[in-house]
Amino acid sequence: MRAQILTALLLAATLSACGGGGDNTASGSGASAPAPVSDADKLKLLASLPAPYNTADIANGQSKFAQCRSCHTIAPDGANMSGPNLHGLFGRKVGTHEGFKYSDALKASGITWDATSLDPWVESPRTHVPGTKMVFAGLKNPKDRIDLIGYLKTEAGDAPAT
Repeated sequence: MRAQILTALLLAATLSACGGGGDNTASGSGASAPAPVSDADKLKLLASLPAPYNTADIANGQSKFAQCRSCHTIAPDGANMSGPNLHGLFGRKVGTHEGFKYSDALKASGITWDATSLDPWVESPRTHVPGTKMVFAGLKNPKDRIDLIGYLKTEAGDAPAT
């Protein structure tokens, strides 16, 4: 299993380096991109998730993130789009990303993002938080959600310590 995860991470890193995948660079900020996270560090991040998210197929998660990319960035200093930048998502209280106007319903939800709170949100945002502005219909396949959440953990990472 670890060999499959490492292979998926190497594929994702190769795609990112070739411009075919991840959103790992700062966009429009004039800042240089941070050093890329090593595959070993990505494996540690993935392993830090509770089961079953720690078994995510990162390559499939990256593929599923393509559906999110039209509204969200994950790059450090990435722009807010029609959705907020997701860099530093894990451990972030909903509605607190600077510069993004959240719906009242989402701000009132009290959610702090982690694997288990992301899963029902990614499955159906409008069902999970009625009144949200998010128009994404959701990912119905549980394995695709697991993989997307694993990808987000390895690419978007944790909220800065306060």
